[in-house]
Amino acid sequence: MNPLTQFKKIRVLPVAIGLLLVLARAYAIDVSPDPVIRWSNEARKAIVPPSAGPENYGRRGPSDAAVYMGIAHVAIYDAAVALEGGYEFYAQYDPPINVPPNTSAAAAIATAAHHTLIGLPCGLNTTEANTLTGIYDDYMNAIPDGEAKTNGIMIGQRVAQAIVTLRQNDGRCASPTFTPPPPLPGVWEPNPGNPPPPIVGLLLPGITPLALESASQFRPDGPNPLTSEEYAEDFNQVKELGRFDSTTRTPAQTMQALFWTDHDLRQWNDGMLRLVNNRGLDLVQAARMLAMAHVSGGDAMIASFEAKYHYLSWRPYRAIQRADEDGNPDTEPDPTWAPLRTTPNHPEYPAAHAFHSSAVATALQAFFGTDRVAFYSIAGCRGRRPGATTRASTMQSRTSPALACWRDSISAIHVRKERTLGARSEAASTSICSSPLAPGQRVGTRHYARTDNSRPNQHYFQPVQ
Repeated sequence: MNPLTQFKKIRVLPVAIGLLLVLARAYAIDVSPDPVIRWSNEARKAIVPPSAGPENYGRRGPSDAAVYMGIAHVAIYDAAVALEGGYEFYAQYDPPINVPPNTSAAAAIATAAHHTLIGLPCGLNTTEANTLTGIYDDYMNAIPDGEAKTNGIMIGQRVAQAIVTLRQNDGRCASPTFTPPPPLPGVWEPNPGNPPPPIVGLLLPGITPLALESASQFRPDGPNPLTSEEYAEDFNQVKELGRFDSTTRTPAQTMQALFWTDHDLRQWNDGMLRLVNNRGLDLVQAARMLAMAHVSGGDAMIASFEAKYHYLSWRPYRAIQRADEDGNPDTEPDPTWAPLRTTPNHPEYPAAHAFHSSAVATALQAFFGTDRVAFYSIAGCRGRRPGATTRASTMQSRTSPALACWRDSISAIHVRKERTLGARSEAASTSICSSPLAPGQRVGTRHYARTDNSRPNQHYFQPVQ
């Protein structure tokens, strides 16, 4: 049982008194989303590596970066709820947080984000922590000293303490090891190298989820059998389109593959911050949208890597080079075959990118009440050079099989089933779990809407009732 799902509902004051308090607070506290935007960006820069843009100074790849962004954003969310009200807290606060009318939202949000990231065991290293603290100090020095600033710091400290306490002993500090199984057909082997490259995501299956009951709660069915027609069809598509020197792949398809293999955590966060401004969200609305998305994304990464290391499915470059071992008459080996993009050093199935994007998009659909939301993405490092690429889409298209198909078939790091499993919607016949909803969608259904009357406290980010 995940202890994070056991939070109690807050007792609500009578409606008339509550409305008066909210109105009184609204006149005293600035509810501009600017502090949320700023500290969402600062969290991202402290977590994401410079390879995703020179302003970043973190070291987390897309997989564990999603978990840390989830943790940082529930802190920002709880601070915003304390300031503006209207929604239930993510964490428990006993005694309840008491926000004085004269409280700086900027000080509260900044302190909650900074103190959470600094306080997490096994989180930022010394250089990252010192850089973030220098940014925090400069930001706080720009806020006039006085009661409002002091109150804001107090609120931020209280929130950060609660979030850091929740994440104690959550598995992030473990040191798992990997013992490769025999190199049988279909079984993943770590990428070669001298020295061997680090294995990616081995820690994730053991991390306590942010909202799910367990990492394996929505584990998908396994990959297609090696001898099946479906496997051969997917194999041959990747073999033809994904080869580094493919003569079938068009230049436009190549650009699509390169675009969608950027650090998607940075792409998503930048795009969501544009939504804050485009949609005119206030402080708590912005914080809630970002927390919903990043909690879903973090849990989707945990769930996908749990499934990856459960099934240990080989990567396309191994499958194609060793096709004479798979027992399928419709596949042919090519020992010289190499993919367009470097293959990540973790098992192939299922596709973490599709898990993460599906989860984030579903959370945004839950927030806005529609999937018809314009969304703009800019490719990371490439987005900061001449000729940067910007793509417009909607939440609907961000979760479509087309997104995963182009990204993973053309870049040749997945075969088709692995991505479409992660991308298909509720109406599709196949999903990334043995139910009609993908893990990201299941998180949204379970934790962003009260659909389970037998367990009414298992929800997050809901309006106070």
